[in-house]
Amino acid sequence: MIPVSKLPQTGTTIFTTMSALANEVGAINLSQGFPDYDCDPELVSLVSQAMQNGYNQYAPMAGLQQLREQVAYKTEKLYGAVYHPESEVTITSGGTQAVFTAICASIHPNDEVIVFEPAYDCYAPAIKLMGGTVKSLELEPPDYRIAWDMVKRLVSNRTRMIILNSPHNPTATILRKEDIDELSTIVRNRDILILSDEVYEHLIFDGEEHHSMARYPELRQRSFIVASFGKLFHTTGWKLGYCLAPAELMHEFRKIHQYIVFSANTPMQAAIAQYLKNENSYMGLAGFFQQKRDTFRQGLAQTRFELLPCSGSYFQSVSYKHFSDVKDTEFAINIARELGVASIPVSAFYTKGTDHHVLRFCFAKRQETLDKAVERLMKL
Repeated sequence: MIPVSKLPQTGTTIFTTMSALANEVGAINLSQGFPDYDCDPELVSLVSQAMQNGYNQYAPMAGLQQLREQVAYKTEKLYGAVYHPESEVTITSGGTQAVFTAICASIHPNDEVIVFEPAYDCYAPAIKLMGGTVKSLELEPPDYRIAWDMVKRLVSNRTRMIILNSPHNPTATILRKEDIDELSTIVRNRDILILSDEVYEHLIFDGEEHHSMARYPELRQRSFIVASFGKLFHTTGWKLGYCLAPAELMHEFRKIHQYIVFSANTPMQAAIAQYLKNENSYMGLAGFFQQKRDTFRQGLAQTRFELLPCSGSYFQSVSYKHFSDVKDTEFAINIARELGVASIPVSAFYTKGTDHHVLRFCFAKRQETLDKAVERLMKL
């Protein structure tokens, strides 16, 4: 039996491909977005303690109450937004599961979803699986700013959702107040939902502000907000995140969530609930990653690459169009094999494979890893 594919154009993700290549050739892996250093030993100890204290069975479907309360407290403290732990906070098995669940709960056949590309690659497949239509708006380097006049042209009576990602993967751009104003104008008096992917919310640099949808009541009432403990605490392998939404939206979200995973990892939920009580665990992240960004950029400035702006996330994009016209997928493979540094070609984040000759590097790595990578890239 050969099944009829529901995603016939979808293959293995570029992250899997480039990480496999890095392992094959022994390259430094700056492709996939995960740290090469350990998380806080205290957090590991708290997980062990939770296991010893009996947190080894299913958690409640929506997540442990103490963790949902900590998430609600953190959100109110940071953004002035009140989310009720009982009905408006759900703990998920990572940010990607939360994204998929929100789309699954909201999108019906022939609904249109506006997506800004380059885009994290889980958005479009989920939309298509639900029978929705992806309406892509391509952004261009170096700044990748949203042309809101073009967004207005994309909006129709079938537009059901707009997906935003700030800080943005892969471009490291952030939404600014003028973006919020434009977005508010577009959705006002329209039945349009917002899916706001905010997994890098604490990784914003140079004193800039994170414009979460939670800050703005007009946007908050129509938004699913997705966050990630994996990105927050250097534990991507734990696959733990959460979703915030008004009760009416969360009611539909949980209908789907319960049949995808039912509930997320219990001892890790208990540990993170305890760990979040120390606000320094997340308030110091911007400075931690800005130091990595700054030293990595200083090193890359000595290479032939042109550095693109980096205002948030833990990714640095570079352009090589001024010295080569080789396609970015080929160029990424070449430097992995020949120089021993793995990256992600940004064309992989465009539906049409649009190639601006830009690569993305992850700098959530030990300093010695970054230094060694720069040393190799200087040979280009």
